[in-house]
Amino acid sequence: MAKQFASQGDLTEKKISFTEIGRDLWAFTAEGDPNTGVIIGDDSVMIIDAQATPRLAHKVVEHIRNVTDKPIKYVVLSHYHAVRVLGASAYGASEIIMSDTARAMVVERGQEDWDSEFGRFPRLFQGHESIPGLTWPTMTFESSMTLYLGKRRVDLSFLGRAHTAGDIVAYVPDANVMFTGDIVEYHSACYCGDGHFGDWPKTVEAIRAYDLDAIAPGRGDALVGSKLVNEALDNTADFVTSTYRPIARIAQGGGSLKEAWDACRAACDPKFASYAIYEHCLPFNVARAYDEALGIDTPRIWTAERDRQMWEALQG
Repeated sequence: MAKQFASQGDLTEKKISFTEIGRDLWAFTAEGDPNTGVIIGDDSVMIIDAQATPRLAHKVVEHIRNVTDKPIKYVVLSHYHAVRVLGASAYGASEIIMSDTARAMVVERGQEDWDSEFGRFPRLFQGHESIPGLTWPTMTFESSMTLYLGKRRVDLSFLGRAHTAGDIVAYVPDANVMFTGDIVEYHSACYCGDGHFGDWPKTVEAIRAYDLDAIAPGRGDALVGSKLVNEALDNTADFVTSTYRPIARIAQGGGSLKEAWDACRAACDPKFASYAIYEHCLPFNVARAYDEALGIDTPRIWTAERDRQMWEALQG
């Protein structure tokens, strides 16, 4: 087993793609790095997920300015994780939007998550000196909110717990396109360290019920066409279930975290080992699934110290 998290050694810059997935709807993707969505309305622009730093967010803005000069009014944050939110200041938006639950998670664990992720992802946090502090929303909602960018309607919704307890999606009805955040991934491992395994597949099915024409997932390529959309939904649900079942069997049988790790690898490596960030996610996924199987409903807060302790336990 490696002596550091896989992401700490991943220092190679990723190839950026900027793909139109519906009329004036764009997905900024980078080979398994966190994605950003762009919704261009009649009078303004909405961002879905901000990137980890202003440095990375400026790369998104550069691509936006190649297709529109409309002002960026909204930044919507699908959840609270540092790699998603800490670049928000770069967009100059007048409104930053989260779910009520996501904001509460910033209060409860935002600084700890920042410190933890900073240690895990040195490449993504290059230029971290420009981060002004924790990102706080100016607007929140409990279950749904509708916004209009001129005549273009965007529905923000909480469909259920998944990647975190506060994940939201952004749906654009006129194009039948959804920006899912990390509820859905495509050929990228799901990070489940703050997840809810029992709820996640049901939330995926709530997305499937929209019968979408395209999806911008949290990581991986943009998905256009019902075949790719459903493939990604199936794959995400399979990843979550395949991770949880062998770990739960070990945990509920009194086995150790290391035994749960071995059982998870046996089930998941043949199907998912080639996925982006798989090796990085695995220890966090095992630890969280082990806890959930033993009845711990609220994910324990990850800190840099807890990261190290968990990694040492898995290395025996």
